[in-house]
Amino acid sequence: MASHMRTSLVCDAIDLATARGLIQPEAVFHSDRGVQYTSGQFRAALAGHRIRPSVGRVGSCYDNAVAEAFFATLKTEIGTSIWPTRAQARQDVFTWLRYYNHSAIGHNTPAEARTTYRQALAA
Repeated sequence: MASHMRTSLVCDAIDLATARGLIQPEAVFHSDRGVQYTSGQFRAALAGHRIRPSVGRVGSCYDNAVAEAFFATLKTEIGTSIWPTRAQARQDVFTWLRYYNHSAIGHNTPAEARTTYRQALAA
């Protein structure tokens, strides 16, 4: 979360997620047609991490339905309050994300979920 939506913000997020081992090579990054996602700088960042870009079609609400549903749930569950500080907003969003992610993966840690997933694939 930042006070801007420049390309550097999404590039930093990709770098951080990759450094933490959260993105596998040949993953697909799907986005809308926002300028930060269609820039050469962002495409280069994806290519550098062996991530394939995917951009929604013009006029198709179905391409981004999962992301739209996620953000609708976030806004419903934490509200659309005006927080006194950006730090408080970040804290509330990250607290919710920790719950959301853990409930989506059986209340396991991300590392446990990856291990279980890999074991299931090997079987």
